[in-house]
Amino acid sequence: MGFDATGKVSLDHIYAQSDPRAYFRTLRELDYCIPQLAKPYFAKLVDDYRQARGVTTCQIVDIGCSYGINAALLNCDLTMDELYDRYCDDAVMSVSRAELLRQDRQLVRARGGLDRHRFVGLDAAQPALAYAREAGFLDADVHADLESREPTEQQRARIAGTDLVISTGCLGYVTGTTLERVITAAGERRPWLAHFVLRMFPFGPVADMLTRLGYDTIPVDGVFKQRRFADEHEQVRMVDTLTAHGVDPEGLETDGWLYAQLYLSVPRGERSTIDVPEQ
Repeated sequence: MGFDATGKVSLDHIYAQSDPRAYFRTLRELDYCIPQLAKPYFAKLVDDYRQARGVTTCQIVDIGCSYGINAALLNCDLTMDELYDRYCDDAVMSVSRAELLRQDRQLVRARGGLDRHRFVGLDAAQPALAYAREAGFLDADVHADLESREPTEQQRARIAGTDLVISTGCLGYVTGTTLERVITAAGERRPWLAHFVLRMFPFGPVADMLTRLGYDTIPVDGVFKQRRFADEHEQVRMVDTLTAHGVDPEGLETDGWLYAQLYLSVPRGERSTIDVPEQ
């Protein structure tokens, strides 16, 4: 089993499949749950944003969206358990991609209510993006590596007018460079931000960049489980990485789970318009 530079098991292969079945089969075994834990925080932030800015429909850019999981949870009011049951069912394993897409489009029509958000997915994994868009979980997609280059004019047009920018684990693998390019492409009305960041990644450099852009950042108290370690080797590597970064893993990662922290960022002067959630 391969590891990335941080010491985490490399799961790149599950994002390169033409549909999400391998993604859910793999991550179910690891009890991957952070999108479910993030869902109520994103929903609350949307409500606060609507009230503060007087809008009804929000455009949300999901950085590192993969197969559109956050969009499916919020717009179709699904749970991770429902998605695991759906894509890991034995009967689903033998159907074609076209049939799976048909079933997912039907799901979006049935569960996607009038109060849905407009989701724009940003990811470097083209197969995952393509499926999420074709299934209807995403309204638009941006296939790009914004660490290495600026968005194209077409990509800027898709990001323009964004209200919220979210992520559930990719920040750290992508840096403030990507985030700044998304914020700039969004336009003069700066979006609100909510990012679940693995504890091994220091958020300070991103917070400094956001301060320069006129944002206030609020760390939310507590930590959030992301997934279990794949094996003892991954756990040892990750504990070493955390320790090297001055982060105490005792009672958290030493107990077998990866953990993230939540950071909310709003333009300066709008801090009073949100209620910082408690766990």
